[in-house]
Order: sequence, then C-alpha cells, then structure tokens
Amino acid sequence: MNHAAADSLFLRACRREAVAQTPGWLMRQAGRYLPEYRSIREKLTFLELCTRSEVAAEVTAGTVRRLGVDAAIVFADILLPLVPMALGLTYEKGDGPRIAAPLRTGADVAKLPSFDADGELGYVGETIRLTRGDVGTATPIIGFAGAPFTVASYAIEGGSSRNYVHVKTMMYRDPATWDALMHYVVDMTVAYLNMQIAAGADAVQLFDSWVGCLSIGDYARYVQPHLARLVARITPGTPVILFGTATESLLQAERDTGASVIGFDWRVDLAATWERIGHDVAIQGNLDPVVLFAGRDHVVEETRKVLAAAAGRPGHIFNLGHGILPETPVDNVLALVDAVHAYEHR
Repeated sequence: MNHAAADSLFLRACRREAVAQTPGWLMRQAGRYLPEYRSIREKLTFLELCTRSEVAAEVTAGTVRRLGVDAAIVFADILLPLVPMALGLTYEKGDGPRIAAPLRTGADVAKLPSFDADGELGYVGETIRLTRGDVGTATPIIGFAGAPFTVASYAIEGGSSRNYVHVKTMMYRDPATWDALMHYVVDMTVAYLNMQIAAGADAVQLFDSWVGCLSIGDYARYVQPHLARLVARITPGTPVILFGTATESLLQAERDTGASVIGFDWRVDLAATWERIGHDVAIQGNLDPVVLFAGRDHVVEETRKVLAAAAGRPGHIFNLGHGILPETPVDNVLALVDAVHAYEHR
C-alpha cells in the first residue's frame, strides 16, 4: 500500500471518510482539448502513445500538473485487452475503434487465446511506475479497464452500435456462449487490473460505457453476477469505481456489485439518487461535460450546484458525468478545478 497516497483527499473520499475539501478529477482529463496532448499526437498514433510508456506517463503526470486535479488516471484505453485477444483492433480516424474479427459464435469464443497481463499489457504497468516517479507518492493514481459488458460488446459488435443487436442476440439465443465470454473477459480484467495495482495504482475504475442499453432484468441476469465476481477478486483494500452512462435504472444494481464508488452521469439528480441507492456507498460525479462550453461564470455556478447537492456528505468525489469533450476550452476546465477546491461546505 502507498501510505502517502492513502491519506489523500481522493482515497479518503473513496472510503467515505470526512474530508475538509471535496476531491476532484476529470474523466478524459488528458485528451485532445489540451494543446500539449495534440502536439504529442501529431507524432504518434493513439496506439503508439498508449504502448510507449515513457510518453504515456508524461501525458498522465503532465495533465495533473497542468490542471491541479486530485488524482492521476493512467493514460491508456479500455479496449487495449482486445489486442492480445487477436481480434484485429484498429482505430479508424473519425470512426473510432474497429474489430476486424468480431465474436459471434461459441466456436469464436472457444478459440480465444490465454491471457498474460504482464507479458501482453505490461506497458500499462510500466506507465504507472513511471508516473509514480513523476507525481510522487502523495498523488493517488487510478488504474482502469473497460467493464466486461462494454468490452464484450465491442468484441461482438465489431465497433460502435446503436441498438446492440449482435450482443443481445447472443445473450438471448445463446446464453451459454455469452456467459463463457463474460467469464473470459472477467478473468482477463481481474488479471489486468491487479497488474496495475501491483505496479502502483491506488484505485481502479471500470468504464461501462454501453451498459445503459440494458433493462434492469437483463442487467441482473447477464451482467451483475459477472461484475460482482470481478469486484470480489480485485486486490483487497483497493477502491473500485464503477461508472456507466444512461444507467439511472441500474444504479442500485451497480452498487450491489460491491463496488466502492458508483459514478453518476449528468442525467441524474445527485442528491435524490444518492439517497435512493444509499449513503453507505461513495459516489462520483456529475457535471454535464457540455457545461464547460458555457461562460466561465456559468461553469463555476454549475460546479457549485453539484457540490451543494452532495452537501458535504462523506464519500463524494467531484467529476464530470462523462469525459471531457475534445473542443473544450482549457480555461474553463481550470476554472472548474479552482471552483471545486475553493468550495466551502456549510
């Protein structure tokens, strides 16, 4: 355990301990809205940046210094585990990730190769180690992975989807294959996240970007048991943050997975929703990222509204309700961070 980071505002909030100031970090805080990041991307492809640990660490640590946020999140991507799965992952400009050989049958799943987190994704662990050397011991580092449903959905659909027809068809017509794939992805994700923790990550976040497409019944049958098994196998003592979008109907089920922190997107009322799912779990969120395109005064006002809704209750981590958008004005991001740190709970 990193004892210096353990006393940070961020990790204390994850444990629902009282803090004098709400900690905050931002999803996609290292990204195209920053000129420093764009300069690096002019020289490297996205995958090259992810796999070159010294550059990824520079991006991770440099963003913390630039913004003054309360935690670093390792620069990587939720789909990196698809590379050793040998599905032909590529990132197409303007179209996002594409999978050349999507999984559609039980035979496809049965052929998936064994997974060695250290050997195949060890560069992410090295990024964390290099970041630790840069940010010091007191700054908490967040590792992350895609949640099993979202990773499996990309692997099945072959790319982005509106209706998730291939995913749901597998769930409904061939639940045994679905469960086998989820078992594989859970085992892979556990190994990947625990490798990141061993490298120095103080907390981990699971991004379930697509799970909001499910009904509560389908979530309970096809997702929740697998997620609970994953969370239970994470290195003991490590906070697990579970974040999804369009998940208002699923938040109670998400907290029942055993995750330490539940991320809210901007669509929910923070105070009422926290009351509904229970104050015995920490929460993270939930400013609409598009607010950052408004004037500075509006950014500060809306940031304070989120903090007021949390009412100083132990266990709130300020964040956006999704990632920072590429065209976001940097000055507004800085104003947001300043507003979080200046806010006084009454």
